[in-house]
Amino acid sequence: MAPNSIHWFRKGLRLHDNPALREAVRGAGTVRCVYFLDPWFAGSSNVGVNRWRFLLQCLEDLDANLRKLNSRLFVIRGQPANVFPRLFKEWKISRLTFEYDSEPFGKERDAAIKKLAMEAGVEVIVKISHTLYDLDKIIELNGGQPPLTYKRFQTLISRLDPPEMPVETLSDSLMGRCVTPVGEDHGDKYGVPSLEELGFDIEGLPTAVWPGGETEALTRIERHLERKAWVANFERPRMNANSLLASPTGLSPYLRFGCLSCRLFYFKLTDLYRKVKKNSSPPLSLYGQLLWREFFYTAATNNPRFDKMEGNPICVRIPWDKNPEALAKWAEAKTGFPWIDAIMTQLRQEGWIHHLARHAVACFLTRGDLWISWEEGMKVFEELLLDADWSVNAGSWMWLSCSSFFQQFFHCYCPVGFGRRTDPNGDFIRRYLPVLRGFPAKFIYDPWNAPESVQAAAKCIIGVHYPKPMVHHAEASRLNIERMKQIYQQLSRYRGLGLLASVPSTNGNGSGGMMAYSPGEQQQPGTNNSSSSHLPGVSGSSVATGNGSGSILLNFDSEEHSGPSGVRQQRVQPLPQQQQQHAGYHSVPDTKQTTTSSRLYHEFAVPQHPGLLHTRGGVTGKRERESERDGSGEEDPASCSVHKMQRQSAEMS
Repeated sequence: MAPNSIHWFRKGLRLHDNPALREAVRGAGTVRCVYFLDPWFAGSSNVGVNRWRFLLQCLEDLDANLRKLNSRLFVIRGQPANVFPRLFKEWKISRLTFEYDSEPFGKERDAAIKKLAMEAGVEVIVKISHTLYDLDKIIELNGGQPPLTYKRFQTLISRLDPPEMPVETLSDSLMGRCVTPVGEDHGDKYGVPSLEELGFDIEGLPTAVWPGGETEALTRIERHLERKAWVANFERPRMNANSLLASPTGLSPYLRFGCLSCRLFYFKLTDLYRKVKKNSSPPLSLYGQLLWREFFYTAATNNPRFDKMEGNPICVRIPWDKNPEALAKWAEAKTGFPWIDAIMTQLRQEGWIHHLARHAVACFLTRGDLWISWEEGMKVFEELLLDADWSVNAGSWMWLSCSSFFQQFFHCYCPVGFGRRTDPNGDFIRRYLPVLRGFPAKFIYDPWNAPESVQAAAKCIIGVHYPKPMVHHAEASRLNIERMKQIYQQLSRYRGLGLLASVPSTNGNGSGGMMAYSPGEQQQPGTNNSSSSHLPGVSGSSVATGNGSGSILLNFDSEEHSGPSGVRQQRVQPLPQQQQQHAGYHSVPDTKQTTTSSRLYHEFAVPQHPGLLHTRGGVTGKRERESERDGSGEEDPASCSVHKMQRQSAEMS
């Protein structure tokens, strides 16, 4: 007897390249495609109206495409664990299919559903298609630990077979004799709800800048691939004001919701590159946008505390300030810095911001100016950002706050200079902060410096119509760089850290260098270190902590964490000579540092656009370094001194 199937949509909201959906219809008598509106969706209480609208548009598009195959989408209210047992009986189900979810809470949910299905005699088929690779294989290849540098990650995937080819799009011929029983009351019982039904007030809600759905995603990828010059020259346009605006070729929200298959994108890029480059093999860097996404998925898959500082073995436990008032000003675009406020306004209005804009506001909130935890920023992005996904969002915030993956805390974005170099005329600010529209370009990034006559002419008095700056950037960034420096000096004294810990230092041989530790990066048996693109690391304990929480414990003496004094010091023993390597990057010498341990290096991950896919301009290589240097701003003496130190270090080495 032909089985009756349910295909359970979660992410993967598409009919193309959906191997689990293919399995649902294979030889089946009936198939019903279901989607649960349940609390598992990004903790739905913290999802903003733009994200909900995007999801509902995805579901509407999915239902419309299923209708073309004489099928429908069944949107079910409730939690899967509560509803599935009833559906199994009511619909006489014998097969359940769904796409593999690599995230810890998704795996926990799916294990519970598999158990329910087994008890009901229902076969369960799970297929990987939200990621390019089987993440467990990457971890297995790395000795059971996720790689914590992008370089190491690239080395591992270069040893794997290429990603599997996309499967055929669901069609009438694939459906065969499989049918979907649809009742006359389907719309009432299983229809896609409206925003109003979900309790949102949509009065004044502007038209979506990013329309949801597979149909839109497939249109966008064709536009994206028409940019043959980018693929041929292997670079993207230089950063400019237009780069900051939403692009009709942007793809990140569609990959996040699975409206677009990452494998389809991967192989379309490959095919186009080979046509343009005359069949030459494409480099891994061609897929950088996809691979950063994959890197964070791999780092998070076995770490249920990945989105937390406490108990997270790869996250530095930094004593951030708790300042709800300052956090609210940042989230509500009331910092008094037009560059920051314009970005946060765009995010709230449209649900997307450029990757360098993300860098700017994340640095400002955390290690740059406000010294507020990355977890708080992550929650705001989770609410507002269309492409925010648990693994990539948390990973990006840890990286941008120098809590993991990336330790160059002396790179600090200036909230005045960075924007000014990107958009000298201030058009981006005028678009999203019309109150400042009347300011000349000279003062639009720092209107508090404008003479009273200029403010009056612009009909915007600073402190009345637009807030004064909430912090003095040069002073705040200087203090926070010193805080991070002391934290990483302490970390340099640990052995066997469960993260990449580095600190500017002068080591025993007298030359400046980065002190770094990273577990899970040991030389693999049978590999040749000279040809490998990774460096050997520290074996042993994955974390060094005195509190048993699984995170590195750093505390200032003051309960208010008001300054860097009082960081407790511990010493690490020198590592064996054979574990020492030198990597070619700049470091900051520190004559006050007295650590005598031997030098140990790793190539650190320095992502330029981790998992954030768009095509309207970008900065790579030298250009990005220039942007970061410009972003530090000539207005900021602390930043200038840092770059001077870097130049001195380069000359020393």
